[in-house]
Amino acid sequence: MQDNLLSIVTFLPLVAALFALIPDGKSEGGKKNAKYLALAATLATFVISLFILLEFDASNPGFQLVEEGEWMLGLTYKVGVDGISVLFVMLTTFLMPLVIWSCWEVEHRVKEYMIALLVLESLMIGVFVALDLVLFYLFFEAGLIPMFLIIGIWGGQNRIYAAFKFFLYTFLGSVLMLVAMIAMYVDVGTTDIPTLLTHQFSSDTISIMGWHIVGGLQTILWIAFFASFAVKMPMWPVHTWLPDAHVQAPTAGSVVLAAILLKMGGYGFLRFSLPMFPVASDLMAEFVMWLSVIAIIYTSLVAMVQEDMKKLIAYSSVAHMGYVTMGIFAANQQGIDGAIFQMISHGFVSGALFLCVGVIYDRMHTREIDAYGGLVNRMPAYALVFMLFTMANVGLPGTSGFVGEFLTLMGVFQVNTWIAVFAATGVILSAAYALWLYRRVVFGDLIKESLKSITDMTPRERMIFAPLIVMTLLLGVYPSLALDVIGPSVENLVHHYDLAVGQPMSDTAVAASH
Repeated sequence: MQDNLLSIVTFLPLVAALFALIPDGKSEGGKKNAKYLALAATLATFVISLFILLEFDASNPGFQLVEEGEWMLGLTYKVGVDGISVLFVMLTTFLMPLVIWSCWEVEHRVKEYMIALLVLESLMIGVFVALDLVLFYLFFEAGLIPMFLIIGIWGGQNRIYAAFKFFLYTFLGSVLMLVAMIAMYVDVGTTDIPTLLTHQFSSDTISIMGWHIVGGLQTILWIAFFASFAVKMPMWPVHTWLPDAHVQAPTAGSVVLAAILLKMGGYGFLRFSLPMFPVASDLMAEFVMWLSVIAIIYTSLVAMVQEDMKKLIAYSSVAHMGYVTMGIFAANQQGIDGAIFQMISHGFVSGALFLCVGVIYDRMHTREIDAYGGLVNRMPAYALVFMLFTMANVGLPGTSGFVGEFLTLMGVFQVNTWIAVFAATGVILSAAYALWLYRRVVFGDLIKESLKSITDMTPRERMIFAPLIVMTLLLGVYPSLALDVIGPSVENLVHHYDLAVGQPMSDTAVAASH
């Protein structure tokens, strides 16, 4: 089992999805069986993934637990994890049982819903463990299918429009990435990611149709990968699919989308853009950071005028991902540490916020902010939980949200003071829209007749939030829990990046090189 840990964790939910095809999903017993099977499979996957952490040597910056074998048509199946990817695997396996448990009240096509979520878990884990270009691309693209179905079948009134917009945006962005991968294979002769990480792609200026492209092949490949990862994050201005997808998706779909799927873009930048195309990344860094600043400020302002709770939180996600891309392209230890930490933290916090919306939506069947007010009078436990995650979203010290934003701003400040100053305004703006939302939904007098009989959270709902509360506070007061795992791999990445672009190495990178 130890030799195949990653494969077991990756494909166990997929095997469970095949078993879920057997019971009769139309009878009450069949629906229950499908739910219990999905919950058991995701819990088992999480428990087995804990062994990955136990086996993982945080001091080793390289790939560990590597599995390799012949696949089909001469392709290689190769998986492994390093400090950058292992926490994303853990985030996925940690959240999926909570996601399954959160949709316990679903009655429409239950079996198919559980199968879609199980298949999606396998594909998401596959993205983070793949060490082969073809394998990565297959997992990366195949994940669109179950999410497309989740939005399109179990979504809201305009679900078909939102599902197709989500699919077309993300799929078209990835077409260029596929072309780039083919070019990389032609240039190097392998699809092995560790080998490609050591290969120096040409950065000599080339001329195409009279255009002089500084950075040459690296710049062309960088742009192709950027087209895919920028849409996936999503970055401004290719972010417009996300609010629509969130508003129309069911609660479980929104949680998975915000907490895990968006992180594939950031992970892609860290796995491909920075280490494989360092010269191009250095050339484009300021451009990406200014785009990130625009995203932080613009989407925060847009969030302030939203009347739909899900849409407000969706725009908040775009703003928070702005900090991530900014930190990644600062290309220093603090910036990248902060970006990864922010992604992990955002997984817990944004997932919990969408679950908070789901709790009251299940009772009132509306997400309009004006439909609420004074909920603290009837739902004190809910008010407390919602307040905690609102504060974490704002970046209150003591919560995980503070650590990620602080580190990214530290990293960016070392590179460009003005960008850091403008980005810091996002902290104020996030407080404005988040607290304004909380004020309108939770505080005030309970004057609406429809709310006077609303009930507080059930024991099941409280138990779903408990692990998210623990992780948000634990990472807030003890960030080393994650940073110690991330550190060596990030040091290694920064060291090789600085060598490639000819920058003087930071003290941490020098220490790592010795």
